[in-house]
Amino acid sequence: MKEFQVGVIRVLTSDDPDFVGLHGKIIEEHFPGIRCVSKCIPDQWEGIHSHELEQIAVPKIVETAKSFAGVDMIVVSCADDPGVEEIRRALPGIPVTGGGETTAALAMKYGRKIAVLGITDYAPKAYLRMVPDRIVAVARPEGVNSTLDLMTPEGKANCIRKAREMKNLGAEVIALACTGLTTIGIAKEIERATGIPVIDPVLAEGTFACFESVRKQMNG
Repeated sequence: MKEFQVGVIRVLTSDDPDFVGLHGKIIEEHFPGIRCVSKCIPDQWEGIHSHELEQIAVPKIVETAKSFAGVDMIVVSCADDPGVEEIRRALPGIPVTGGGETTAALAMKYGRKIAVLGITDYAPKAYLRMVPDRIVAVARPEGVNSTLDLMTPEGKANCIRKAREMKNLGAEVIALACTGLTTIGIAKEIERATGIPVIDPVLAEGTFACFESVRKQMNG
């Protein structure tokens, strides 16, 4: 069977090909039969952690999406789904999704009270659209203002501390709101620390890519 090709767009610029390909590699490891081709957008060295940075990034994301050749699906690996709707309009017929809507969809399966943990003080658009009445808390760890801040011992420790606080507020499931939290591999540690399910956005992206691959196979 032909492998299902997914174009993965990283919204944090990096010159390190291993870093750029990390999310695609995670998807490949957990979902056999899927092959990822990863690219990052240019000149976005802090990624996206504000509405202003998102506005700057969206045209770059769309152009990056157009640069993929022969892919079966495109994933914007960011929990705020920047450019997802714009890519759908620009490339009709190709399935497109992002880390936000996939994470929100899976979070609904695990509980009615959802906590959103990310790098901003606001919930991503998809969470507000899909589960507004289920969100019991939205928070970012102390000292974390961008994806880069997650990649420190302090950033990681503060993530776990904030997750415990969210559980104490009544959260039944934690939806991670930054794919940088996947980069530091923290979902498993948060689950151990809190005892409640944690939805990893990159694995959520992979879950939906897996479904699209089966759907394509069924439809010939």
